[in-house]
Amino acid sequence: MKTIYIVRHAKAGLGGTHTGDFDRKLNEVGLKAAHFMAELLEQRGVVPELVLSSPAERAINTAEIFCDILRYPKERLEKRMEIYEGGAGRLLTILQQIADTNKTVMLFGHNPTISSFSNLLAVGDIDSLATCGVVRIDVAVDSWREVRPGSGKLIWYEFPKRYQ
Repeated sequence: MKTIYIVRHAKAGLGGTHTGDFDRKLNEVGLKAAHFMAELLEQRGVVPELVLSSPAERAINTAEIFCDILRYPKERLEKRMEIYEGGAGRLLTILQQIADTNKTVMLFGHNPTISSFSNLLAVGDIDSLATCGVVRIDVAVDSWREVRPGSGKLIWYEFPKRYQ
């Protein structure tokens, strides 16, 4: 059995004249939501063995908050440009290349790709993951290479309702 937690980054400020999309930082609401959701996962006993993130500022900010609260070493956080630039199929390829010693993986990304990826894995109808929304999908496989579209089961989807 493998488990993946798919996380959409928390709310970010708008890019300004000197700030492009890639460099947008979390706003105050996003910071609170990220702490809230990470604490929820900690209460549920979530212990990621591998954390992957888009290298965009808002995704990294969100991932680092989760790492702090879930006691995952930030220096082991893997930044993957494909998560920022690629589509759901590319995220599936990344998942299939994960070492099988990792049973629990957490991936931080952006909409619409992150919602499409969730639906691809677990054939769901999540229209759009809310900011800082987290999806847990279990896949009954021994190897990440065996993960295919529709092979996962959606266990739960949570988002910080008070911060939307």
